[in-house]
Amino acid sequence: MPFHPELILFVFVASFTPGPNNLMIMASGLNHGVRASVPHLLGISFGAPALFLAIGFGLGYLFERFEWLHLTIQIAGVTYLVYLAFLIAKTRPASISAKSAPPLTFFQAALFQWVNPKAWIMGTSALATYSVVGAEPVWQVIAIVMVFFAFTIPAVGAWLVFGAALQRLLSDAKYHLVFNRTMAVLLILSVFPVLQEWFYRLVG
Repeated sequence: MPFHPELILFVFVASFTPGPNNLMIMASGLNHGVRASVPHLLGISFGAPALFLAIGFGLGYLFERFEWLHLTIQIAGVTYLVYLAFLIAKTRPASISAKSAPPLTFFQAALFQWVNPKAWIMGTSALATYSVVGAEPVWQVIAIVMVFFAFTIPAVGAWLVFGAALQRLLSDAKYHLVFNRTMAVLLILSVFPVLQEWFYRLVG
């Protein structure tokens, strides 16, 4: 089965660079600590590869035929991301406020991948770029997804540990809240490519 060495570099960059998952897990690490955020971490680590498998086994083709279905998921994703950004923005240190938003559960994080714009871009880009016409498609999809799986846990885990490490630096509630609001703004900015795509469709 043909294999592109460049796939490793692509997955490494895509996994470690900022995006909704990494920003959210870093905020969770700061607000709730590593242990409480492990279900969130595992939900991402298994949910994203599951999405990529679905795309590789025909979901992408389905969305090409029914663009409204893809658009519906995109709208749901952007709306949910804005809602999560709002929750993060108003989250205060747990020691100060008992009303802090709880960390995502395994299933919430896994299901979130289906409305995560970056996950869709990563999956469709990798499968379209690094698969070879004429080769066994099933094993190609599985190989690409396994590379993503191998990088997801260390990448997302690094962002989680970094967020937890910030607890000492941001022990002051004021700075803690500023950090959460900054993460919320960055989370909203992460959907800008989707909004840009909608704009071009509208004016085109």
